[in-house]
Amino acid sequence: MDTIFRLDRLPSGPGKFIPVEAVEIAAGMASSAAASIARLGGNVSLWASTGHDDIGRRVIAELTAEGVDCSHVRRIDGARSAFSSIFVDATGERMIVPFYDAALLSVPEVTPSIADGAFDVVMTDVRWPLAAAEALKAAREADVHGVLDADTAPLETLEMLLPLASHIVASEPAAELVTGESDPERATVALAALYGRDGTFIAVTGGGRGCFWYDELEGEVRHMPAFQVNVVDTLAAGDVFHGAFAWGLVRGYPMYQIMRFASAAAAIKCSRFGGRRGAPTKSEVDDFLS
Repeated sequence: MDTIFRLDRLPSGPGKFIPVEAVEIAAGMASSAAASIARLGGNVSLWASTGHDDIGRRVIAELTAEGVDCSHVRRIDGARSAFSSIFVDATGERMIVPFYDAALLSVPEVTPSIADGAFDVVMTDVRWPLAAAEALKAAREADVHGVLDADTAPLETLEMLLPLASHIVASEPAAELVTGESDPERATVALAALYGRDGTFIAVTGGGRGCFWYDELEGEVRHMPAFQVNVVDTLAAGDVFHGAFAWGLVRGYPMYQIMRFASAAAAIKCSRFGGRRGAPTKSEVDDFLS
């Protein structure tokens, strides 16, 4: 559960700061991606953990209302559901203070029916590594796409999950942590050398610099420039991108079209305040691209 405050500028020290606007919204990386897929018209289920508390009940109710199947969300006795306070300034930059109960990250007892072929795409993040590993392994066994949102995490977590994915879409900081390359184009090449064997798709998102992906057929990096919009709030832009990316895989779009569609969805979100509340519908993305 995110509480998002919109301020003219981020706090520079102690004090009391009155926001221009504020919202509370059920969020998180995979949760926001799932809600984005639902807005695009996809059928999506979420595998996650909450506590048996009021925040957990609110999160599940809100995501269910968005069209996300939350029947696989486990409720853990004695755990506190995750929550955060977020400040967003007039340029869209943010400051995030999250709380995660370690009990939410415990070993998963039951895995959804991934191995049975119930899903076309499995998309994971790095916040519940043990579940992400199980999901990606099951996706491989079921011969379905296994997408990893490789965001900032301990290096050992990334090194555990990266070899398991069929599609790696890494943030610029995560790519630099793994490869030592600060330039997203060079990081894409380095990631491809490390993890691009057996046809694994490799991409790096660079925020305002757009996204880069390795074209294995051509043996070169391709680039999708970021769309120019009035940036209001960058929070959840990456989650919206990953949701649209997974949705495009289900539709069987060519990769260039997937990257263009996902980039447009993320750009629209950046023009709206409220985290993943700004995720667009398919018709909104189509209108934007036309």
